[in-house]
Amino acid sequence: MAKTQQKQPLLKVCNLKTYFYTEDGIVRAVDGVDFEVYPGEVFGLVGESGCGKSVTSLSIMRLVGAPGKVVEGEIFFDGLDLLKLPETEMVKVRGNRISMIFQQPQSSLDPVYKVGDQIAEVFSVHQEFGKKAGRARAVEMLKMVGIPEPEKRAEAFPHELSGGMAQRVMIAMSLSCEPELLIADEPTTALDVTIQAQILGLVRELRANMGTSVILITHDLGVVAEMCERVAVMYAGEIVEQSDVQTLFDEPRHPYTQGLIGSIPMLGRIKEKLDVIPGFVPNLIDLPSGCRFAPRCQARIQHDIKICTEKGPELREIKAGHSVRCWLYQDSEGCAVPLSIGEETLER
Repeated sequence: MAKTQQKQPLLKVCNLKTYFYTEDGIVRAVDGVDFEVYPGEVFGLVGESGCGKSVTSLSIMRLVGAPGKVVEGEIFFDGLDLLKLPETEMVKVRGNRISMIFQQPQSSLDPVYKVGDQIAEVFSVHQEFGKKAGRARAVEMLKMVGIPEPEKRAEAFPHELSGGMAQRVMIAMSLSCEPELLIADEPTTALDVTIQAQILGLVRELRANMGTSVILITHDLGVVAEMCERVAVMYAGEIVEQSDVQTLFDEPRHPYTQGLIGSIPMLGRIKEKLDVIPGFVPNLIDLPSGCRFAPRCQARIQHDIKICTEKGPELREIKAGHSVRCWLYQDSEGCAVPLSIGEETLER
């Protein structure tokens, strides 16, 4: 981990805010997100559905559609400020230097074109391959991601493929130009356990062979533990905790992170029943005042911290490489920090 931190980040996201302007009000889907991704690492972005993970990835790719809009922040990729690039220049980055695997592969593939032609188009757009050369490379990519009879599969339409096969096609397409950064948005959603393991193994193998950095977006902490080196936990549009993976599982500090980990069945941990986080995720149009997790937070009640419902905490580093957005570890006017770093917030 120390070696990773010495490098310059490949991607740096600073104070990213992406809002959706609806008839009911402003949806603050991503609200002040900061993180960095280093060359060759797998960075996890984890949280419940609707927390802003996918919108963060679409913001990086500049694919947020109306009524959504990136209203503030900076996204630096290898020194380029992506939010200031003309669209003609962004097209050269998107799909070439930065690629994305979407959640639903069969809905992301064009149903009226053969999969070989769709992969070949990537080579045509970004590397100026001719039709015949592009098609040959498409077959090579299908073979690389472990698809049997790649020449035959290149002639198939998306509806003729299984979910796992379609996901492999998406991975082949996203890796065609050997991108420096791959964003994998829930790449194993709706796949059975065996195919999930195959897809994750494929991503790991390709990352090792090509040196590609990966942002792995998921709600599955088991996948994070297996695949990632560092991880950020999102809740209601904000990052609430960020650290290396080992620290996150061994020493989770934010009550939300502790609740997530406590709700997972684990071998060797005997419990009569799994932990449950009370309450519901807040409406992003009508967010609570103060900390967004405060209405559900048992630690707030346990330590009688009144500022939690009055003022939102900042994401602050509590020790090297470990940041938390929580008043349990921060002093403020009228509020002395209730816990030192060595103490546990809640019994898990």
